[in-house]
Amino acid sequence: MRAVLAAALLLTACSDTVYDPRGVEHEETLLSVSAIGEAETRPDQARFQAGVNNWAATARAASDATAADINEIVAALKARGITEQDIQTRAIGVQRIDYGERRGQFQASNVVSVTIRDVNRVGDVVSAVTDAGANIVSGPDFRQSDPEAAANSAYANAYRAARKRAEAYAEAADMQIGRVLTIRDAGGAQGSRYLPGAVSVAPPPVVAPQVQGDVMRPVAEEGGRVLAGQTTSSVAVQVDFALVPR
Repeated sequence: MRAVLAAALLLTACSDTVYDPRGVEHEETLLSVSAIGEAETRPDQARFQAGVNNWAATARAASDATAADINEIVAALKARGITEQDIQTRAIGVQRIDYGERRGQFQASNVVSVTIRDVNRVGDVVSAVTDAGANIVSGPDFRQSDPEAAANSAYANAYRAARKRAEAYAEAADMQIGRVLTIRDAGGAQGSRYLPGAVSVAPPPVVAPQVQGDVMRPVAEEGGRVLAGQTTSSVAVQVDFALVPR
């Protein structure tokens, strides 16, 4: 009987403690803050796509002409110091044209992706492939060789923004920040690159050159001055703070 009574008293004492899965104690107040942080960095790499379309009476003739032209384009890239590891085939296609002025002919295409590790040379390299016969050009897509470094700066700024907002709430409520309970990464973007957070985010779709009729037109016109500018990394975080009385 004494053991049963002691157990009952123990359960009664414990009933005053409310279990909170977030870790909030009885004297604390939960404050959940979302904030965005940004960081700008100059990109040090660029990618663009270059290729060729050819039309002929037979699929073999169109394919042979395209193979010869893409070899010229690759040779021009190598002559500008682009290594083979930075040249990747993206698309090869052969199709019969059933409409327009070229109806009955065959169209063959070959497109390569080119990585340039010196953004100051983009214009020169693009001019080289067009001089070599490329009639498909799209890009460039500027990016960072170390994207995490830029993203980490943005995350640090996001946390600082969340902390300042929490301090403002706490002061208005005559409280203060006791501790940080959780920090959740909500992801973001770095230029055209997605930065997935704690929740999986679908990758951006691959944008192919626009097609009009039986002619593949470049998304971005080749040649001219190319400006790398700045790439913005923008990310979001959610931070749970425990506020306590002053």
